[in-house]
Amino acid sequence: MNEPSHEAALAGHGFDAFETGLLAVLRQFLLSHETPDSQAWQRAYMVAAERWGEAIGLPAAQALMKLLRAVLDCRDGRFTFIDPFDLELRGTVTPDEAALLQMLHHMRRDQTPGAREAVAEVTGGKMDPHVIRAGLAFAHRFSAGQAAARPEAPRLRVVA
Repeated sequence: MNEPSHEAALAGHGFDAFETGLLAVLRQFLLSHETPDSQAWQRAYMVAAERWGEAIGLPAAQALMKLLRAVLDCRDGRFTFIDPFDLELRGTVTPDEAALLQMLHHMRRDQTPGAREAVAEVTGGKMDPHVIRAGLAFAHRFSAGQAAARPEAPRLRVVA
């Protein structure tokens, strides 16, 4: 795993509940990238499905994986992240994690200037079209206020 540096409190970034929830999924995908034998990608999908239900969680995880793949390609695989199993650091983010979530935060709200700055931060100033396209596709599918709602829990009923 890449060593985290200069962690910051997650709560200080102003992410909504959906964006905050993406962090656990993101970290599992990153762990899977770093340690393919761990099959952490399966946990990423499970976490997403448990958090938002299969109808929202699985497509969100898939879209996040596509974005992360574009980011990792653009950055030659370098991305610092916190181990998803480190309970002491669960409420913190690395600068790389924060930048990616900030990019999605702005894109989901159609805040172009903020999104542009965040893309530059994520890509190291490259303005990579694959990262932008994947980020915008995610933002379009899961715009702020739309995807954040948790589906109602299933209810058991007696049927005669």
